[in-house]
Amino acid sequence: MDAENQTERRQFLRALAVALGAPIVFRRQLTGFPYALAQEAVNRGNIPRTKQLLTLLSDVPFNAETPAHLLDDDVTPNHLHFVRNNGHFPDRALLNQLGNWRLTLDGEVNRPRTWTLNELQNEFEVLETQLVIECAGNGRAGYYPQVSGNQWTLGAVGCARYRGIRLADVLNTSGVLNSAVYLAWHGEDPHLSRDPERHPISRGVPIAKALDRHTLLVWEMNGVPLPPSHGFPLRLVCPGWPGSTSGKWLRRLWVRDRVHNGAKMTGSSYRVPRNPVAPGQKVAEEDMEIIDVMPVKSLITFPQTGTTVPEGELLELRGKAWSGTGPVARVDLSIDFGASWLKTQLLPPPNPYAWQKWNASVPLPSAGYYEVWARATDARGRAQPLIVPGWNPKGYLNNAMHRIVVRSG
Repeated sequence: MDAENQTERRQFLRALAVALGAPIVFRRQLTGFPYALAQEAVNRGNIPRTKQLLTLLSDVPFNAETPAHLLDDDVTPNHLHFVRNNGHFPDRALLNQLGNWRLTLDGEVNRPRTWTLNELQNEFEVLETQLVIECAGNGRAGYYPQVSGNQWTLGAVGCARYRGIRLADVLNTSGVLNSAVYLAWHGEDPHLSRDPERHPISRGVPIAKALDRHTLLVWEMNGVPLPPSHGFPLRLVCPGWPGSTSGKWLRRLWVRDRVHNGAKMTGSSYRVPRNPVAPGQKVAEEDMEIIDVMPVKSLITFPQTGTTVPEGELLELRGKAWSGTGPVARVDLSIDFGASWLKTQLLPPPNPYAWQKWNASVPLPSAGYYEVWARATDARGRAQPLIVPGWNPKGYLNNAMHRIVVRSG
């Protein structure tokens, strides 16, 4: 185990000896990890010290995003990967102990079965691949009227390298029945109430997505066992779909003959209006549909907003682009508020569902204030909008262009 994981787990172990307190409320304008205000939460163990560079949104449950300029790595390091939780961390993950852990597969299959982690690692083809995970609520803070939920800005996204097996191989071994409609998952994370009969989240995907060759069961993240924050000992990764479908701390896969109705699968959770609605409009549950494919998006990861460039020097820019539908076709930049656009150099992804690097060298016409806008376009010709897209009651799928400020002089 590397030093990063050891540090995180030691921090969590200290938390087991103390009672959990109430969440700390932070001001939205704070940036970075506000230890001056969060020290009590750190001492309680609700916040991993390894995540101190992230922007804290809540400590119970722990949710934190990555500032855009810290997403400049080709592969997002574990300590810089955002975290989205709904409940408490499982004791198993905190203790880094497999114990009697088993993964159960049941439901609409010919041969229900359980596996140890060792059996999963040895019975199926193992692969490593770089994959984007993005929260459906990334960008929620940009919606007006404001909606409830974690006020993610830009950084609820990361692209790590995972080691695991295809979910399809596991399902096919047990024989999926023709009656199968949905693959649901259950994790070991306790509900915030600590009521063992309640689940903080239990979502899933249609059986076709479960059988997609890119949907994985993984046990390593960037060459080390999954950290406690990211689902030790096993998690799903359903690339191109909302991060909420990539369940953590797995213990059960349930193949169902209907759409799953677990926690965070009903009402307005991870759903958007079937038809456009006015900002602030109430939407009936029957008029909502489950989010599947994530939209095209991009980030400017260098330079950091607020940078000053000496007059006469080229402005060096780079960033990332991704889409749930497949490769991004192009990324364009504007330094004149959209009056004209400059094409960037866009590299192909290292594998499907990884993000793509882009870069550009841009001359600034004179000294002064500039905004740099980044616009990605997917292979179908769908581009990011300049402004926040159609309002929805939970603030999902905001893929508005990223903009930064630079000054020349």
